[in-house]
Amino acid sequence: MTAKKELSTYEKALAINLDLGKYGVFAEIGAGQETANWFFRVSGSAGTVAKTISAYDMTMSDALYGKASRYVSEDRLQAMLQYEYDLLDQRLSAARADDTTFFSFCNTVRARGYQDSGECHGWLGVRFQLKPNTPPCEIVLHLRLLDETNADQMDALGKVGVNLIYAAFYHRDSLQTFVETLNDGLINGRVEVDMLRFSGEGFRYVDNRLCALQLVQSGLSDAAMFNKDGEVVQAADALYKRPIMLLRGSFNPVLKLHLDMIEQARSVFSNVLSGEQMSRSMELCEISTNNLLRDGTVDHEDFINRADALQALDKTVLISRSAEFHRIATYLSRYTEEPIAIILSIGLLNELFKDKWSANLPGGILESFGRLFKNSVQLFVYPWHNTKSKELVTADNFKAPKNWQHFYQHLIENKRIHAVGVGDPSLLSMTSRKTLALIESGAEGWENWIPEAALEMVRRQYKR
Repeated sequence: MTAKKELSTYEKALAINLDLGKYGVFAEIGAGQETANWFFRVSGSAGTVAKTISAYDMTMSDALYGKASRYVSEDRLQAMLQYEYDLLDQRLSAARADDTTFFSFCNTVRARGYQDSGECHGWLGVRFQLKPNTPPCEIVLHLRLLDETNADQMDALGKVGVNLIYAAFYHRDSLQTFVETLNDGLINGRVEVDMLRFSGEGFRYVDNRLCALQLVQSGLSDAAMFNKDGEVVQAADALYKRPIMLLRGSFNPVLKLHLDMIEQARSVFSNVLSGEQMSRSMELCEISTNNLLRDGTVDHEDFINRADALQALDKTVLISRSAEFHRIATYLSRYTEEPIAIILSIGLLNELFKDKWSANLPGGILESFGRLFKNSVQLFVYPWHNTKSKELVTADNFKAPKNWQHFYQHLIENKRIHAVGVGDPSLLSMTSRKTLALIESGAEGWENWIPEAALEMVRRQYKR
């Protein structure tokens, strides 16, 4: 089967202009009117463009959309989308409502400025009707602009804007196609889309957690997250200036053991932080896409089931494609300078000393540890019960591989690695893998290892 030809930005803008059933307004703030410009470059713009506007001045912007504490924010984008759509509807519905689907496309962006080295990012969204005379739906995304020059960032922004509008009109029935075409016309590494959300009655069956997963699967983002209510959130906003505790795992299924790991690490972390810092801290349960693979593909239903179980325990979920610990540490450090605690087992601690996790680094294992501890990152290590020797192995008595024992002692002495306790030693006898084996074999007693709040979700997941 021949792969479908990727349309150029020009071809997408032209196709929309020639579709006389779609008519809208463009409001862009912060990096030029680059999306609207594409519709003027091609023929037939009168068939699509009702108005374009760029309220750069803050006073003008406030007069139109209301005052804002931050001008590059989702709140500002939402105000723009609603104001521009409502105005369009009021002015034109009498003449065109029966045979036109109206839309407003808006963005608010911080692009590279003169002698500027700050984070360049923006919010883009489209508010549109699926059919004439129906309430509008919305699609909103957040992106990071990774080009070094303003001109390149403006170019990327315009292309993503056209891609978003085209996908909203023509690719909304396939989430994978929708996401993967957002990057059309751009080489990898120019933009990162780290949040995508569908809303409105027409999208009531869209699970935005799958949007987060698809962004990571398709390589548009290193990670994406959603809160305990299942709402997709933008990492920069959620993690900004907050201490973080992160537990990595497959959570297949989630266990009482996992909750004890978090609780015990929290107790030690509270000694590292001030009371005020601890009150602002955030706990994350992170699942790597590697832990979702089944026969080489990601099982979406399995992912949702695991997410439901974690959310039943009031946990915020981070989905990432970072198998290596140093990569997830770098990702978190992008958003906060506060301490970061990565919670792991003795088994995973031992894995950090294996060459396979640093095979692509010139400095090997030493470089991977250097990257891991580059910022305010510490490892909080949960003990393990050695069934053969009957010994309780902790971070303090853990034997690192022979060539790394002095290095490991250095990390302990400099408080880069902390030992945490165990609340209930009996929990150490059961892992997710052992519990899953019990469930699949139909054996009794597996429920004893599952937190009560998540039990219903786990039964549904495994149909027990």
